[in-house]
Amino acid sequence: MSKINESMLVSEIMDMGPDVTEIFLRNGLNCLGCPGAATEKLCEAAEGHGVNLEALMADLNDYLDKL
Repeated sequence: MSKINESMLVSEIMDMGPDVTEIFLRNGLNCLGCPGAATEKLCEAAEGHGVNLEALMADLNDYLDKL
């Protein structure tokens, strides 16, 4: 079951596991320390940085499924 959806706040997702930041970085998002992370939805962050949202969500959910 997917834990991540496109409407979740980036900061909320970053709090879900110790290595989530690595997944954001690997997908082209440097969200750690970004003030937008507290108010930006995942879909907004992906669109704003030209990141494939579906691939990012798949990577995040795959990681969280292994916790």
